[in-house]
Amino acid sequence: MIALTLTASASAQGLVPIDFFNAPIDSSAPSAIEASTLTFDSVNNIITASGDVVLSQGGYTLTGQSLVYNRSAGTLKFVGDVTILDPSGNLAEMVDLDVTGGMKQSFMNALTITTYDGARITADSVDYDAALQTLMEKASYAPCGDCIDDAGRRIGWSVTTSRVTYNAEDGSVALEQPTLSVLGIPVAWLPYLWLPDTSANTVANVRTPIYDYSEKTGHTLIVPYAAYSSRWTEIVLTPTFMSRQGFLLGAEWLQRFDNGSFQIKASGLYQFDQSAFTFTEAKRDWRGAVQTSGEFTPIEDWTVGWSYVAFTDAAYLPDYRLTTAKSSVNQVYATHLTDDTFFDVRLQQFNLLGDVTAASQGQQGKALPVVRFEHIEDLGPDAGRVEISGRLLGVHRDLDSQTTVNGVPYTFGYAGNKQHLNLQAGWQRQFIGSGGFVATPYLGGRGDVAYYDGTSAALPGATTLWSATPIAAMDVRFPMAANDGSTVHLIEPIGQLVYRGSNTTAVGITNDDAQSFVFDDTNLFSYNRFSGGDRQETGLRANIGGRYQANFADGGFFEVIAGQSFQLAGSNAFAAADPAQTGVGSGMDVTASYAVLGAYASFAEGLTLGGKLQVDTASPRVTRTGLGVGYANAGYGASVDYGFLAANAAVGTLKDQHEIGGTITIPVAEYWSVSSNASWDLAGNSWLQVGGGVTYDDGYVVIGANANRTGPTHSSPNATTVTATFRLKAPAGFNVGYQGAVPVTLPSF
Repeated sequence: MIALTLTASASAQGLVPIDFFNAPIDSSAPSAIEASTLTFDSVNNIITASGDVVLSQGGYTLTGQSLVYNRSAGTLKFVGDVTILDPSGNLAEMVDLDVTGGMKQSFMNALTITTYDGARITADSVDYDAALQTLMEKASYAPCGDCIDDAGRRIGWSVTTSRVTYNAEDGSVALEQPTLSVLGIPVAWLPYLWLPDTSANTVANVRTPIYDYSEKTGHTLIVPYAAYSSRWTEIVLTPTFMSRQGFLLGAEWLQRFDNGSFQIKASGLYQFDQSAFTFTEAKRDWRGAVQTSGEFTPIEDWTVGWSYVAFTDAAYLPDYRLTTAKSSVNQVYATHLTDDTFFDVRLQQFNLLGDVTAASQGQQGKALPVVRFEHIEDLGPDAGRVEISGRLLGVHRDLDSQTTVNGVPYTFGYAGNKQHLNLQAGWQRQFIGSGGFVATPYLGGRGDVAYYDGTSAALPGATTLWSATPIAAMDVRFPMAANDGSTVHLIEPIGQLVYRGSNTTAVGITNDDAQSFVFDDTNLFSYNRFSGGDRQETGLRANIGGRYQANFADGGFFEVIAGQSFQLAGSNAFAAADPAQTGVGSGMDVTASYAVLGAYASFAEGLTLGGKLQVDTASPRVTRTGLGVGYANAGYGASVDYGFLAANAAVGTLKDQHEIGGTITIPVAEYWSVSSNASWDLAGNSWLQVGGGVTYDDGYVVIGANANRTGPTHSSPNATTVTATFRLKAPAGFNVGYQGAVPVTLPSF
């Protein structure tokens, strides 16, 4: 069994439908009864029905052979075989049902529930108290029903337990002696498991044995053991046995409270073979780390928390493939979030993990502090809205962070301390004129104050900067729609005029958070394209372009966004010198920017196309492009991607970069498919990567293996890797498992 560590899909929802365990019948809802024989005792307000009884109440349909319904007490009494169909389509089958007080208490025998999506839950008996908990004896859950396909083959997965206890008060679920079976074969067992809820993210954290291999550690077996587990406390020991490095012991303490939880983890080992590591700081007898994190909700709309890690060396966690999710940032934070207001304050230290020396770590900045605030105030009908935002950023570095790429120097940060406060407020309102003409004016302003203490010898000294920027903008659009009966066309010319009344672009003195910029269709119509607050656009600029969209009757679509930006007056912020080379060669550093285009389409089921284009209109020449096409239908899949980046000596790119790659997936038998991929470096006339794999997917279980080999011009050249996939799925959106990591790394050759 390889790597049964579970990770949740971003889109995963839960194991069972929401409120599955706690969906009481509303005893005050009107009832309708059908039966072969029906009597009504008006004195005692009792309805007695027998023979093919059908009771509809509060969105539920109950069927059975005999029913006594006390309308005054809200009591239902079924005898014999009973079925319940709830409003979501879940079907429950049982023997005997005694319900009182609108489902406040009940007891069911021989329960079988078939949910609307085909999952099945069984139990010998169920004791249900909606105010407290649900107790299921000898219960089982299978997302695939009986998990046997039409050909009689075992598919999917299931969980059986001696008892399930669901607490409706806090949504938690406790399972005693749960056993996981995959394709009908038991593969994992735990004496006890407590889950705060049934969401996929929660189930993803269930610890299971892991087998792994790497050159540095050898064959590895990880066996987590729950030394103590309850609703409030978990203590987990994780012994790890490695053929090359010996024994590593990990321990974790998780403490829960009504309003949050905290976690403390520690691990360490005495290394048997230090020569397995090339990093100097990793060549030591003892290595280890301590990690802690926590998060609480002290009052409504507020969240506070922290995360911190201390280690013998920065390579320890990745070398032994231990959890690094909260280890790259040491921080304490507080966040306030409502429908119209966001406030967040943090103190952060960023950790570089891997073969990182103390000098390299000293180049990493610390945010001391970073404070963000945003508020939106709707002014009512025809009055528009006001947006207010602010940020305070304090940065500390021990050393300058610098590098050189093909002779071009880059400085990502300076030693010393920097503080930068900016505030921005603006009003905007949308006006719709005759024929659909849309105009949206914006009026606002921004203020900045920044200080740098001058520690770095690369800068002239201590500096204080004050800046005020009035902002005025107008967005004008004229959407025109046409319908020929099968296709809806939308043509929308767009024009923007943006004035930022300042020639100061480096409002933060040093640029610590606005170093990334690519000009394309996604930021063509933007008032400020810089990624952070340390830089801002300046002067008067016009953005001209448009959008065309067609929606077809068969569900297909085609969309194009294109345009160009022009610096009309004032300083061009993208042409200003920046030690991080932000904006250089971006296409925005000239008066008439490069033209950009983005196109997206789907003309048939399973077929998608997309492309981006950046053109220097002065040459003219293509400076950047990306094209992609994908197809997936009936188990078959294929994709082709092409990327091009023109040479730009100003940023250290000396040669054109051309890459093309493709993937193909072919079903070879029911549930089984094979796939392959290849990428070619057109500029270097060499292959970048080639690989292939095999996958089993029955809709509930995914098991796969892939191998890849990189070429000489790849960022990790001449390396062979093998990856594994194991995922469990359910129709309710549950999707967890192990995927994408590298459990086996073969030596390079």
